[in-house]
Amino acid sequence: MREELLAIIEKNSRIDLKELAVLLETEEAMIAQELADMEAEGIICGYHTLIDWEKTSKDKVTALIEVRVTPQRGQGFDSVAERIYKYPEVQSVYLISGSYDLMVILEGKTMREVASFVSDKLSTLDSVLSAATHFIMKKYKDHGTVLSKKKEDEREMITP
Repeated sequence: MREELLAIIEKNSRIDLKELAVLLETEEAMIAQELADMEAEGIICGYHTLIDWEKTSKDKVTALIEVRVTPQRGQGFDSVAERIYKYPEVQSVYLISGSYDLMVILEGKTMREVASFVSDKLSTLDSVLSAATHFIMKKYKDHGTVLSKKKEDEREMITP
């Protein structure tokens, strides 16, 4: 039941207990206890709302930054990643395979602000060897949700 419950709330964290109980064919109290248990165990780490910021008046820039680092003896990449994720601008940090070691997702008000973070804070860390910054220009799909829906042709078809 845990995996089914997780799959449902991952798509819609606002679903109510009653609906979950119906979908999973169990009691609301059992669902509530299972959710509480998974929160306590750290399986459920938080609940988030997906926002299409392009449809608001807020200026916001998102960048993906690939970072090549020297791992720390006895700690691997963990201590470097922790130093990076403690910055409030940093939204996510992932250990990745390939030419780079870490993927950092960063948000700022402007491209200049993000570039300044990379040059003044990230690149000055001892273990950082190099970084490549990629700005998100437009989001089409995020967390499984299509953000940029194709407009349908509303013209009437005229046939002879």
